[in-house]
Amino acid sequence: MAGSAGHRTRIKREVETLAEEFRGVFSVESIQLLAGEGYERYRESRVEAYVPLLVYKFTRQRLHALAQAEGKMAKEQPEVLFVCVHNAGRSQMAAVWMSHLSNGRVNVRSAGSLPASDINPVVRQAMAEVDLDLEQAFPKPLTDEFVRAADVVVTMGCGDACPLYPGKKYLDWDLPDPAGQPLGVVRQIRDEIRSRVEGLLGELVTPAAAN
Repeated sequence: MAGSAGHRTRIKREVETLAEEFRGVFSVESIQLLAGEGYERYRESRVEAYVPLLVYKFTRQRLHALAQAEGKMAKEQPEVLFVCVHNAGRSQMAAVWMSHLSNGRVNVRSAGSLPASDINPVVRQAMAEVDLDLEQAFPKPLTDEFVRAADVVVTMGCGDACPLYPGKKYLDWDLPDPAGQPLGVVRQIRDEIRSRVEGLLGELVTPAAAN
């Protein structure tokens, strides 16, 4: 793995942590491979100190999804994947709404067909207005295992980028892209996404389970 010595050392430690968490599920070599792919994705992060953390988070999410997709880890709740082009606005808002409104009773992931380098700051502001924090969120590329692990895949303007697998529910939400829009418009998009998430949530869990 190329990169600074500091990054290599920290990522090596993260791989060791993941190897312990996924002991008996994935080999160290498999984890190293995914971590290397994660490093290639995030090595140009605008905040260099965050690179190892982003690699760790992305690799861990991929390992969980892959374990679920391959039947090595049981699913205890529905899995929803939200996909847009940049994973910087619509899909991030939908994911945080679903996590919040379901009280953790739905496992949520988001990804982008052409992920941006960071979350849209106006989107962060609009979600902060309703006390939902996107500070720890970051754009992630759409991967095959994310789709395979999902029960429901919701796309938002990403065309045919999402692979199709049998046995999954696919929804396409026609929503405007918040990129370049003023706060007032992003608020409208935010509220529309909440309404759609509430409808989907009603199909996935009972009212008693969601409260």
